[in-house]
Amino acid sequence: MAIISSRQQLIDYCMRRLGEPVIEVNVDEDQVEDKIDDTLQIYREFHSDATFRTYYQHQMTIDDIENGYVDIPPRIIYVTKMFPASASFVGSTNMFSFQYQVAMSDFHTMSDVGGGGGLSHYDQMRSYMELIDMKINGLPIINFNRRQDRVYLWSDIKDGQIKEGTFVCFECYEVVPAPEDKNPMGRGDVSTIYNDMFVKDYTTALIKEQWGMNLSKFEGMQLPGGVTINGRQLVEDARGEIEILRERMRLEQEEPPIFLVG
Repeated sequence: MAIISSRQQLIDYCMRRLGEPVIEVNVDEDQVEDKIDDTLQIYREFHSDATFRTYYQHQMTIDDIENGYVDIPPRIIYVTKMFPASASFVGSTNMFSFQYQVAMSDFHTMSDVGGGGGLSHYDQMRSYMELIDMKINGLPIINFNRRQDRVYLWSDIKDGQIKEGTFVCFECYEVVPAPEDKNPMGRGDVSTIYNDMFVKDYTTALIKEQWGMNLSKFEGMQLPGGVTINGRQLVEDARGEIEILRERMRLEQEEPPIFLVG
């Protein structure tokens, strides 16, 4: 079987699974398009293959500082953390700063030249200092509102660490674009989304449910030859398939929750 790489190929595949052209599937084209959109929404919400971790950099403006938030592109659906805008006392590169002097003093003390314990001891102490820095300073406190596409900053602005022109960086998750989006981020070929087994099975089940709902309007009507329409059975079968598919996808394909310790 050829790889499905377009929206129309997915529609044709689902219709063949439901019986066309042997039998007529009574659904409108717009209804089919809606079901594909619903499938892609579920796919992007929960499937691990639909998102990837990336980093978003933004240069602060005076409006950002006054508002207290940063606008985020709609393609970003989760923001996990913001990196500190100011240097830590173990990561400063300004040789005249207090942080840099502390780090160089520790380097001299912990190196072989200063009579310390060598590189291994320095590495241990460096990790220990970073732990202290995290406990004292911590990471910036942020709140991401997905529906507003905004990241609210609750620290580093009032104390002057973030000013106009400061670059801030967020660790986030971005959705893989649909093929018809013309791949605006340059993330390679994403047409194989339509060939994903979950997308194919779930779209077919949604179309089947819609087909049954359409036929249920004529429940009990007898066709020539004594055939009786039973749309309700189609709906029940489709909803059972949908429930199983969603449960399997969330158990087998969804990213596990991130637990924060400390």
